[in-house]
Amino acid sequence: MTNPFVHIELTTGDPVKAKEFYGKLLDWKLEDLPMGDDVYTIIHVGDTGAGGGIMKTPMPGLPTRWLPYIEVDDVAKKVALTTKLGGRVDVDKTEVPGMGWFAVITDPTGAVVGLWEPMNP
Repeated sequence: MTNPFVHIELTTGDPVKAKEFYGKLLDWKLEDLPMGDDVYTIIHVGDTGAGGGIMKTPMPGLPTRWLPYIEVDDVAKKVALTTKLGGRVDVDKTEVPGMGWFAVITDPTGAVVGLWEPMNP
């Protein structure tokens, strides 16, 4: 499949409560990784679905939400195309050291999605 959904991320004001809830509800294996002063929790779901993560909401005013990420070949090109097609760039191309690059965009209808370019596809 071209450009599959590859990662789903929950940003929340209470990651501890969210991890407790989803870990018990869905039997997910959760792995905490240090991320500066915070923690990023990897969601391992096995081989049958897109994994994900749980983290504290990164900016004041953002709602608690699940954000799907779509794999692309070139985040910078897709970001440029987003504005040409009437969308908005919320977070420009940003590196995740050793892993890849992401951006967050809003389509012309108001839907928010992440774009992901792995360092080693």
